[in-house]
Order: sequence, then C-alpha cells, then structure tokens
Amino acid sequence: MLKRLFPDAFDNRFRGLAPALWLFWPIVLMSLAIDLGGIFAPDGGAQSADGIPLSTYDPAGAAAVIGVAAFLGLASLMFDLLCVLAALRYRAMVPLLYALLVAQFLAHKAIGAMKPIPRIPSASGGEIALTIFAVTVLGLVLSLTGKGYRTTALSPPGR
Repeated sequence: MLKRLFPDAFDNRFRGLAPALWLFWPIVLMSLAIDLGGIFAPDGGAQSADGIPLSTYDPAGAAAVIGVAAFLGLASLMFDLLCVLAALRYRAMVPLLYALLVAQFLAHKAIGAMKPIPRIPSASGGEIALTIFAVTVLGLVLSLTGKGYRTTALSPPGR
C-alpha cells in the first residue's frame, strides 16, 4: 500500500482506476473556488460559508478573522496548485494527494473539536465540505486500486 502512495517515481502514469482522475478534477476545482472565496470575499467566507458570527465581534476582531480566512485560503491555494500540477504532469502523485486531502479534512475536524468556534446554525459550508470529503474518500479508494498496480514477471517494476 505504501508503494502505491509513494511510488519509485512521480511520473505521469496513473496506476489507479480512471474514475479517480475524473473525480480529482471537480474536487480540486471546488477547493480552488473555496480558497479564492477565502481570499477575495469581503467576509473571507467566515460568515457566509462557515457561519462565524462576525457581527458579534468588534471591528478589529472581525477583521482578524477575515484576515486569517484569507491566509488559510492562500495556504490551501498553494496545495491546490500542486494538485493541478499533479493532475496535468505527475499523475502518479494523485493517490498521495488524495490521502493528504483526507488527512487534512480529518485533522480539520479534530482541531475544530478541540478548539470549537461559535457558529450560526444555518451555515452551509459544513454540508459542502462533508460532500467533498465523501467524494475524496471514494477517489482515494479508486486511486489505490486498479490493474496498473499489478506487475507480471515479464514486465519491469514501475511499468
């Protein structure tokens, strides 16, 4: 299994099932849209998507939350650009990137449980994130399975 996440070379040969690549693009594009919203939306998506009640904060506190949302959007944007690069040129990286996306979601939830933020109950960001997570887990499973991982005695390793 580790060999599937960390192949000998990050080449452009995808060894998993093709639907994993088909699912990868919408996941990455959705993430890019969320990141750009965090960077450019007036509230950084903090209130509109995440349900953080910015109106209950003083102006400096609200500005700090919006700034942090923009910084987080930028950090995630860099990862998403790496995903785009992998999808275009280094497809052998896709299973690893799927695994990192799953780990990121789970870590996000764990940190949220340890350090909860008061939220407006009607925020829609949670359902969207959960849907993206479910599709990401499916993509991870599909990327780690497939005939491309099997080698025969006649074919050299990595082919």
